[in-house]
Amino acid sequence: MLSLTQDRIFEAAHVRPSAQQLAWQRLELMAFFHFTVNTFTDREWGDGTEDPRVFNPTELDPNQWLCIARNAGVKLAILTAKHHDGFCLWPSRHTEHSVKHSPYRNGQGDVVREFVEACRAFDVKVGLYLSPWDRHEATYGSDAYNDYFKAQLTELLTGYGPIAEVWFDGACGEGPNGKRQVYDWDGYYRVIRSVQPEAVIAISGPDVRWVGNENGVARVNEWSVVPSAIADAQARDLGSRKQILQADRLVWYPAECDVSIRPGWFYHQSEDRRVKSPKKLVDLYFKSVGRNAALLLNLPPDRRGLIHENDARSLAGMRRSLDDIFAHNLAAGAAVTASHEKAGFPAANTLDGNPDTYWTTDDWQETAVLEYDLGAPKTFNVVLLQEHIAVGQRIEKFVIEAHTANGWEPVARGGTVGYKRLLRCKDTTADRVRVRIEGARFAPTLSHFGLF
Repeated sequence: MLSLTQDRIFEAAHVRPSAQQLAWQRLELMAFFHFTVNTFTDREWGDGTEDPRVFNPTELDPNQWLCIARNAGVKLAILTAKHHDGFCLWPSRHTEHSVKHSPYRNGQGDVVREFVEACRAFDVKVGLYLSPWDRHEATYGSDAYNDYFKAQLTELLTGYGPIAEVWFDGACGEGPNGKRQVYDWDGYYRVIRSVQPEAVIAISGPDVRWVGNENGVARVNEWSVVPSAIADAQARDLGSRKQILQADRLVWYPAECDVSIRPGWFYHQSEDRRVKSPKKLVDLYFKSVGRNAALLLNLPPDRRGLIHENDARSLAGMRRSLDDIFAHNLAAGAAVTASHEKAGFPAANTLDGNPDTYWTTDDWQETAVLEYDLGAPKTFNVVLLQEHIAVGQRIEKFVIEAHTANGWEPVARGGTVGYKRLLRCKDTTADRVRVRIEGARFAPTLSHFGLF
């Protein structure tokens, strides 16, 4: 019999993502498009009293949005179909507060449909944001509102084809009658599961959690295996092994880092010169995707209905920088050996480029060393590690050591790895590099190793 401690370690090591969660994590970079009446009133939050006639983009072109996003590496895009103001970007049958009473296409427009069609054209998965907080709807604050919201949710999720992500924030303020709503979350989830079973539900949802800030930055050591209570308290510090191993129940609940390319979430002309630089966006990639999370970057369309030139330029610069960094793995072709190796799971799997193959050890081998002989001295300043998270997240502590002219020396270290861990270090010239795993649950895994 295993001891209680071993039981808990075994459980933590074997919590695994669903097929939907695994596919979602592999997307890495996602785009948010905040667009509604706020774009035209120059506000961040509307109050629900806006005249639909203010919504009047003159050159709306979601194909332009998706072309820019796809060229930057975005693989999933999310549109604010309804924000807190209650204005719907599709001609909803359940309210008059929508594009059908706007000048756009003489009231015959459907921004959601145009967005979805653009996503399909550019092979980008579709996500939709629907705010439960509705500052316009008169039934808000009553049981009837939950029926109204589920009707809108059903309308959206059955009228536009496959949806990969449904995004809920937790905002819950007063409605037009001064009342607050008790949201029927379980009922909302049942609707989604029944009509879009392949979709992940974020952020107030069971599949993907909010990282806890709007800065686009994950924790230095970000766990996807967390206490189930995190679903109700998402901003807690998840870095403690003791906290995770002593929780009543553990779940797979990966983090998503949302951040806007501008200071605000909606377009404001006054922020045209405050767009994040390519260097800043690359830094955010390292601190989100490179810390076992996904990056959801907001690109707010302007009043024309286009992504502003400054935003597009900065995003393209980010892509060029990332492509330059990761163009060639300096560890490719290295001879790799491991101190411990399970039969059928050789260390060479970490260099084969196949995300479905991996190295691991026999059960309960919680430390190991992998050594990469580069064949000649090579200079690097970025290290990449990836676990095979399909079988769980296990590594707790590791150090990267390089064999330089001074002998073996540590150049980087960390706690978690997860889906992807990127570490920046000083320029280091070495002929051999090793990964020393100093702590892991049950048995460590690695599917990919890289030097750049």
